[in-house]
Amino acid sequence: MLLIKNITIADPKSMTEFLGDILLADGKIVQIAEACSIQASQGTEIIDGTGLVAGPGLIDVHVHFRDPGLTYKEDIYTGAGAAAAGGFTTVVMMANTKPAIDSVETVTYVLEKGRETGIHVETCAAVTLGLKGQTMVDMEALLAAGAIGFTDDGVPILDEDLARKAMAETAGLQVPISFHEENPAYIANNGVNRGLASEHFGIGGSGRQAEISMIARDVKLALETGAAINVQHISTKEGVDLVRQGKAQGGAVFAEATPHHIALTEEAVPVHGTLAKMNPPLRTEDDRQAIIEGLVDGAIDIIATDHAPHSVEEKAKGITEAPSGIIGLETSLALCITHLVEKGYLSHAQLMEKMSYNPAKLYHLDKQRGHISVGADADLVIYDPKAVWTVGETFASKAVNTPFVGVTLTGQVKYTICGGKIVYEKV
Repeated sequence: MLLIKNITIADPKSMTEFLGDILLADGKIVQIAEACSIQASQGTEIIDGTGLVAGPGLIDVHVHFRDPGLTYKEDIYTGAGAAAAGGFTTVVMMANTKPAIDSVETVTYVLEKGRETGIHVETCAAVTLGLKGQTMVDMEALLAAGAIGFTDDGVPILDEDLARKAMAETAGLQVPISFHEENPAYIANNGVNRGLASEHFGIGGSGRQAEISMIARDVKLALETGAAINVQHISTKEGVDLVRQGKAQGGAVFAEATPHHIALTEEAVPVHGTLAKMNPPLRTEDDRQAIIEGLVDGAIDIIATDHAPHSVEEKAKGITEAPSGIIGLETSLALCITHLVEKGYLSHAQLMEKMSYNPAKLYHLDKQRGHISVGADADLVIYDPKAVWTVGETFASKAVNTPFVGVTLTGQVKYTICGGKIVYEKV
């Protein structure tokens, strides 16, 4: 058994924050009581939670673990280690591996390897074979193998008829489908916003209409088909408004924002170069503020890292040749505390809603995960909400591609507990 005493419990399901004790046994939460009221039996491990916050284990619905095929960037073991260090107890892998996660064999490989880690490693399967946007996968077979949703993330689905067909099928199967919303017709050079950033490098960049046009189409199709869709890594104020409108019309339209789109604008790109290059790109301060507003009013349901590891050699290439993406699992919680909680936009319970409860609801994991309730899985993140620390140059991830090295943040993970076992402890 594990007893956490005298800790602030931030539960997003009840939207409460209170001082209490939490007792864990046999992989479950077995008791929650007022602070210092649970007596430890012999042999019970005790964590003193004084001054700390306990939230449900964080759930990231958007990670790239590069396994199979690109394991020099990351693999499932190191990705899970980075997740645990960041307070995450559940992650959902994207399908753009090599080969893509578009077959029963690849789904099985990923999930079996994930079970060897200390956390829950789930996976989406591809929408189309090879992520080529042409032929749909056998969705029923991939769900039976253990996939929990579908996405061609990294590649937009340009064929509207195919997108409609895929949405109709996922609606019937009652699983979500997630979309990478970037139309290449509006992109000259991806990863860099068309504006201040692209002008600095003398390139065409990525226009905002690339995202807006695709979100408009997919919200329309979601309303038409009844599908539950997830707009991934939203970056534009117009996109946020389209999602808000889709919700208002009764659509099952979810959206996710990344910590980097919450914390940074395109002004970071001339400073950090390829370390601040990602798809979709960092955009303007107006867009950043719209994303924060969407998180506050509920237009945006989820915070997801889009953890995208690359090698040092790849990121050392020129701005148009280097791959897009940054790592995010180990800085996500602190970035959100720094930019959302400390600035008064969200409470700790509201942040846990975006980082745990809503992600669990999207993938129908919320019966056991995403909240702190008796009978729920004993998955918790324990963090110091006031600890100030500086992002270092080494990570549990294989990769180091982030513009946040050297940045001072507030909020630090102290323990990650999955299934009642401590899988990460800050030493």
